[in-house]
Amino acid sequence: MNVDGKKAIVFGGTSGIGLSAAKMLVELGAEVIGISRNPDKAGDVPEGMSLKACDVRDRDALNKLFEECAPFDILISAATGGDRAVGPFLQMDMDGYQASFDKLWGYANVVRFGAQHMSEDGTIVLVSGAPARNTKPGQVAIGSVGGAVEAMVRAVAPEIAPRRLNVVSPGQIDTPMVALEGDARTAHYAKTTEGHIIPRAGTPDEVAQAIIFMVQNDFVTGTTIDVDGGWLLS
Repeated sequence: MNVDGKKAIVFGGTSGIGLSAAKMLVELGAEVIGISRNPDKAGDVPEGMSLKACDVRDRDALNKLFEECAPFDILISAATGGDRAVGPFLQMDMDGYQASFDKLWGYANVVRFGAQHMSEDGTIVLVSGAPARNTKPGQVAIGSVGGAVEAMVRAVAPEIAPRRLNVVSPGQIDTPMVALEGDARTAHYAKTTEGHIIPRAGTPDEVAQAIIFMVQNDFVTGTTIDVDGGWLLS
């Protein structure tokens, strides 16, 4: 896909991985609409990118948004959907475990209601996570949701063809989702990446590069790309 002149919608496009992907699309000449529950908290938004508010869990709001923005060519979602439960499964609050699947429901809503408004050669990219296939202690909920997202992509991709659907699976990435600062932030990422083949946190740009590859390569669908510093092998 030649991105120049295409219209892109990026959910979670105001911070972290989503914002990095949005910036790269703008640089490639795309018209980009960044979507967030709270656009007022947007990061360094590039010139040429517009902002809209929407919660991916709100199907009525999503339908309205897609109708207003249609037609479009590129659909990316890095929206988490809400809080995610952590900790040992046998001590887990099951309401928290269930709420973790808001990420899956959000992605399902985006694909279900967005694909019908896309061009036939359009492309969709979702963001999963390395715990989907290598779940570390305390990550049962995160791993379960990520695994469900990747399974959904493989199941849905044949149905929406010739539109393409793929997923990028990042490892530990240094994003605003972690509220720590200074030495505490450095220590957190050093601990969580200890033993990885590449012993550091990744950057949002490194994940966004994989998203852009998925967008541009017309011969890739139903596929997961790992950007994880060796998480799966650690």
